[in-house]
Amino acid sequence: MTRGCMGSALALAVAALTLSVPAGRAEERVVNFYNWSNYMAPGVLDDFTKETGIKVVYDTFDANETLETRLLAGKSGYDVVVPTAYFLQRQIKARIFQPLDKAKLPNLANAWPVVTERLATYDPGNQFAVNYMWGTTGIGYNVKAVEKILGPGARIDSWDMVFKPENLAKFKDCGVHMLDSADDVFPAALNFLGLDPNSTKQADLEKAGDVVGKVASSVRKFHSSEYLSALATGEICLVVGWSGDIMQARSRAEEAKNGIEIGYAIPTEGAQMFFDNFAIPADAPHVAEAYALINYLYRPEIAAKNSDFLSYANGNLASQKLIDPKILGDKNIYPDEAMLKKLFVITARDPATQRTINRLWTKVKTGR
Repeated sequence: MTRGCMGSALALAVAALTLSVPAGRAEERVVNFYNWSNYMAPGVLDDFTKETGIKVVYDTFDANETLETRLLAGKSGYDVVVPTAYFLQRQIKARIFQPLDKAKLPNLANAWPVVTERLATYDPGNQFAVNYMWGTTGIGYNVKAVEKILGPGARIDSWDMVFKPENLAKFKDCGVHMLDSADDVFPAALNFLGLDPNSTKQADLEKAGDVVGKVASSVRKFHSSEYLSALATGEICLVVGWSGDIMQARSRAEEAKNGIEIGYAIPTEGAQMFFDNFAIPADAPHVAEAYALINYLYRPEIAAKNSDFLSYANGNLASQKLIDPKILGDKNIYPDEAMLKKLFVITARDPATQRTINRLWTKVKTGR
């Protein structure tokens, strides 16, 4: 090749490079996703990126308070977040989220009306959020450990086992965990006492705090994520936790073939039904990408894949035809009508009530 030809070729190459680099950068798409820990099936987000070219920056949290603090501070940088419904309710009032353009979410045609209607309690008109997963707050336990303590065939099916000190003390040595969440534990205690789980009366809340405080000495740890692994490995034998996490612990134990059998109970007195939902912050930097991600996650096959892995029920009715029958047929995951009637929801509290709850919860955990 002559020097002249080489020069022309070099000039063309440089010109092509100069044109291609900025174009490549301009087309780089990102979505910043803030979700609960252990709350997405492996490979789902990678598949989304492969299909759309949108990179997912994925962060996790294990408490609604953590998410809310980030959102209230503003400029979180997140495009899709997953608040629980009773937090969503007050966050909507604080104008943290932008209304959803349903035209950009065609897969919402797959939404389950039963769940959508219940979610409207928190989000009138379903303007700001769509359901991802829903579940219950109940009791997880090591079946063999419980039978060793209570006798063959023993069942854990009542809040009596948690909130009566003499009962919970039986499990102290084999390990008890409890959610570090007053919004889950206090409503359960109020329900146990025959009081309104949504009560804002200080006297009622004091009674709930007293009930939980009397059993706190038997609780090894208050934590909202560590119990999953601890239950699966036999480190603990009983937990007040979220249904899907406990079902995941059961799956992990089965996969490990460690001889540990995990049970889960929605107490016969009833339990809290919660909804975790997709929402887009008002100041989200990548709105188009946020819609693309939510719409992708609302495909029936993707929703089914997540439910199969997480052992949580989802808000996508069309996915039920694709969900593992073992998951769909488990009444602790998809409760029957009789149990659904016993499930309650909690709503956002006013600031003064929330301060009272926070004070009582601190007292429960510290003993003072």
